[in-house]
Amino acid sequence: MKIVITGGGTGGHILPLLAVAKELREITQGEKLDLSYVGPKIEIENIAFSQLDIKKKIILAGKLRRYANFKSILENTWDMIKMLIGIIQAFFILLFSRPRLVFSKGGYGSFPVIVAAKLLGIPVFLHESDAIQGLANKVGSFFADRIFVAFSNLVEMFPGKKVYWVGNPVREELLNGNKEDAQVYFSITKTKPVVFIVGGSQGAQRINEMFLNALPEFAAEYELIHQCGKDNFQATKSAAEVMLPDHLKSFYHLYGFLSEEQMKNALAVCDIIISRAGAGSIFEIAASGKPSILIPLPESAQNHQFQNAYLYAKDGAAIVLEEGNFSPHMLLQELEKLFSNPDLLAKMSLEAKKFARPNAAREMAEYIKEFIVAQNKNPYFFSGFFGFGSGSMVLKMEIWSGGGGTSQARHSNVIVVFVLG
Repeated sequence: MKIVITGGGTGGHILPLLAVAKELREITQGEKLDLSYVGPKIEIENIAFSQLDIKKKIILAGKLRRYANFKSILENTWDMIKMLIGIIQAFFILLFSRPRLVFSKGGYGSFPVIVAAKLLGIPVFLHESDAIQGLANKVGSFFADRIFVAFSNLVEMFPGKKVYWVGNPVREELLNGNKEDAQVYFSITKTKPVVFIVGGSQGAQRINEMFLNALPEFAAEYELIHQCGKDNFQATKSAAEVMLPDHLKSFYHLYGFLSEEQMKNALAVCDIIISRAGAGSIFEIAASGKPSILIPLPESAQNHQFQNAYLYAKDGAAIVLEEGNFSPHMLLQELEKLFSNPDLLAKMSLEAKKFARPNAAREMAEYIKEFIVAQNKNPYFFSGFFGFGSGSMVLKMEIWSGGGGTSQARHSNVIVVFVLG
């Protein structure tokens, strides 16, 4: 059973893919499962892929910038070239590896793979994690056999498609933390409420700056665990050392990027979470059952973080603060209001747990397996020829998918022309 996974280049796309891959490994024990990642270069450590025995095959991919200036026009032109090269790369990777299915998490890095899969007649499953369709998934949905969505409002947004509301995959390991163990792990003093500040997998520079502007005031009232992003770590650390008096330094725990073990402990020990509003962050917060304050990223594509935040918060699981409308002292006041009202914190926690879909990764893995098992054992085969003409080479293929010649088989003719010299 060969499956290709793909997604755009940030942790918000890749970490859910790994969660689904882990579930696929568990439900196919005793069967041969060949997993490959095909997509752009990613920042996730190789150990995460090697632990799940996922091969990595890197291709080019390009972003589409939806703002107009001379620089963006040049960048978009170059990225369109990269996208076309990526489609060719993905086409030949899929042609010769012959996967039974492509599972895409969306993002710009997935688009070449989805297009190549469509050309080859390979089934495509998509997952949309945000409350509004991303561009890659919006276009890719025309090629998809199944679509999974994280937010229920999207079920009606893909007419004519088989759509399943499953939530967003969350790494199961993140939910196994123990508060007492985590207090020891982080050397928590137990004298103040614990606030966990996280800006997503890449940190959030403006949130860092906002906290640093009033860091002594925050540390005087709360114990802080702060993930600032790898690229921001040294600058944040230097600023904190200058700003914090010695008697408050033990209340500030700074990290560039949290490992799975560290994230598990941070979620277990904190009393409230302050975060951006990416779907991955929201569903991890919900699964942990912790109250939260969400600060959507204003520049997020199609304002998807605003949509995510307000949909999550509408029943009381979180409070949304828009970045342009608040100051560090307003955030301090919001925290004081929440911690002075235990009933409100308890309600936020309850609503977070109601929203959570902790089995999303397992549900998608089971759908994928069931779909493949339902297909004929011979997923597809092709016949073709290479031809050479004046200055060109032609590859023609006839591809059958879904079973050797049965009435349900799908047939595709693919002709590829290479101009030589």
